[in-house]
Amino acid sequence: MTIFKEKLDEEYLTNAETKAILEELEMERAADEDREMRYELKRAIEHVNRFALLDPEESREFVDKLQELEKVDEATAYKIANLRPLDRDELRSVFAQERYSLSGDELDEVLGIVKQYA
Repeated sequence: MTIFKEKLDEEYLTNAETKAILEELEMERAADEDREMRYELKRAIEHVNRFALLDPEESREFVDKLQELEKVDEATAYKIANLRPLDRDELRSVFAQERYSLSGDELDEVLGIVKQYA
């Protein structure tokens, strides 16, 4: 007997896309007077309100541009879009768990894209 739950689906989202989803959920909860928001939901809404600076379309475009680069996979592109690292050290920390490292030119190329959306 296992107590683990099966993962049915997985989808990466940017902070901006998450903000749009949570705004809809917040409106639903506000319309129903008997239903209050849980602490975790309130904290998630506060987080995306603070860190989601782009609109969902811009953030999706940002991720797509990052994925065009050779060494940036989907998960890493979403991490970069959500964190928006400003220098090489911050960007290296995003790639710390990868089996490869980026050269200075590759890091600068990624940072150039980040600066377009910062």
